[in-house]
Amino acid sequence: MSLNRSEQMLYDYVLGQVEERHHWQDKVRGIVAQSAEIPAAVSRIDAELWRYYLERSEVTPVFVEAARSLGLKRTSMKNLAELLVRLWTEPRPRKRPPEEQGL
Repeated sequence: MSLNRSEQMLYDYVLGQVEERHHWQDKVRGIVAQSAEIPAAVSRIDAELWRYYLERSEVTPVFVEAARSLGLKRTSMKNLAELLVRLWTEPRPRKRPPEEQGL
């Protein structure tokens, strides 16, 4: 999976900050647990990650500089959201089609 520049910067930052990593692990697990489907959870996490990126762009030097040079046009965080779901949650069993369930 390939991350865009903004996703990679955010991922590196979260991994490098213990409290932030724990916060995001809990957040990702909570969103996935509340969601009926993984794509809905990924979409919600994508939006939360973008809000977090905007917040960091006001106070954290590496993000401030990135915002200054790249701007703050909405950037997808979907690949990062999918990666965090894969890394930090247990896989859900796949639903089998009825013909495979012996019905």
